[in-house]
Amino acid sequence: MLTTSSAALFVLGTSVVLIMPGPTNTLLAAAGLKQGVRRAAKLTAAELAGYLVSISVWGHFLAHAANSLTWLPTLVRTLCCLYIAYLALRMWRTAVAFSSAPQATVGLRTLFVATLLNPKAILFAGTIFPATAFAAWSAYLQAMAIFAALLIPIGLAWIMFGAALGGGKLKWARPERVQRCASVVLATFCVSLAWTLFH
Repeated sequence: MLTTSSAALFVLGTSVVLIMPGPTNTLLAAAGLKQGVRRAAKLTAAELAGYLVSISVWGHFLAHAANSLTWLPTLVRTLCCLYIAYLALRMWRTAVAFSSAPQATVGLRTLFVATLLNPKAILFAGTIFPATAFAAWSAYLQAMAIFAALLIPIGLAWIMFGAALGGGKLKWARPERVQRCASVVLATFCVSLAWTLFH
């Protein structure tokens, strides 16, 4: 079972990373833009399935490899921290234009594969998920239940965001403004992650 403090940190870290723009969220917003909320809502199931597979594989691999390679968890966390810093910098410099996302209709398979290959899964498995989640089934099921409870509303929020952009309801939400706000939040999370890594 997860402790209260580890569960709180897990919820915070998971929420921040899930909210950040990326390939999966861009596809969800594009689906909301083109298909509407009702038709695109089912895509959150494909997102959840992709993350469950990828996080489980990476998490169990890293947990077993750490027994013989004691330096591996620290290396993975350091690389994840550098990846977050890179994402924050890239988000600040570029703007995501959802209207220029792929024109084809986003399907379940497309979303599943995009999520399966999303680098965020390594970040979740190697840094954000508690180590106990890959050591005991009870902690694993609890962590995955919390993850699913966070992912579904956040995924739906991205779909609704895309639909609102398509309906012209968010004229104030210029892509560069959204991108830079996300960049600041991500950079803040990166600093806190680096602090826990080296202290």
